[in-house]
Amino acid sequence: MKLTYFQGDPPNFGDELNATMWQHLLPSDFFDDDPSELFVGIGSVIQHDYPAAAKKVVVGSGYGGYTKKPDVHDGTWEFHFVRGPQTTQALGLDPQLAIADAAILLRETPLPAPAKDIKVGFMPHYESIERGNWQKACALAGITFIDPSHPTEKVLAEILGAELVITEAMHGAIVSDALRTPWIGVRTMHHVHRFKWHDWANALNIDYNPAFLFPSNLREAWALSTGRGGSGARVTAISKSRAAQPLNAACHHMAARSLQKLAQRAPSLSLDAETERATDKAMTAVNRLIAQYASNRAFA
Repeated sequence: MKLTYFQGDPPNFGDELNATMWQHLLPSDFFDDDPSELFVGIGSVIQHDYPAAAKKVVVGSGYGGYTKKPDVHDGTWEFHFVRGPQTTQALGLDPQLAIADAAILLRETPLPAPAKDIKVGFMPHYESIERGNWQKACALAGITFIDPSHPTEKVLAEILGAELVITEAMHGAIVSDALRTPWIGVRTMHHVHRFKWHDWANALNIDYNPAFLFPSNLREAWALSTGRGGSGARVTAISKSRAAQPLNAACHHMAARSLQKLAQRAPSLSLDAETERATDKAMTAVNRLIAQYASNRAFA
């Protein structure tokens, strides 16, 4: 079975957890490079463009609306659990499959020592690293910048060590919640990333009300106001022009003030009972998967 997940440039924390987390939860020989069986884990990776004949084994993934809906009833899909009720509704699946995002199972794995001296951290969506300037905004606000493109162990240590995580990245919230670090979710700059937040939050009965965060530069302001990605050549050139720099500087300061105000809000955190329930159900599903494939191999 081949481990399959989104691999971006730059790498993205939530997706890269697949490369580290599953090695603690599954047998050492569980994965190989056989493309006829695909293991579909953490991420919004239930999509239509996998090889038609390949078996797709879904363990805690979600449908994100990034592609058209796959035909999950064509006999090539095997579901153990999914991220939330929006996924089951969108794809016509059994509602009982809606347990939680698979990253909740970090609770069942070894974790790094918490980073020190982090009061408030901010994690942008990985696309906002290139489009925005959150390093500058965080420096002005006196808030730790948590870079989702950094190695997973470093990001986990920062989340564990923070008193509060403000996050545009969904897995910043998912992992903070799983590890019991209070968090505040902000509305993503690009609307396409918003559906999946409600999918995850509803699975854990979290009252999700994303906060507004002022854009960190002109490119993000363009993305927010137009609904586009903010990466076109023309908008990039304009935002980097000399004439635009005073406006970019103003955005940096406004974004910093926005972060400081958010840090004063009441944070979110699912109930302990909800998180424990979801963790137990997800781990039960994984153990059932292990037993199933061990049996399959025994009789192969």
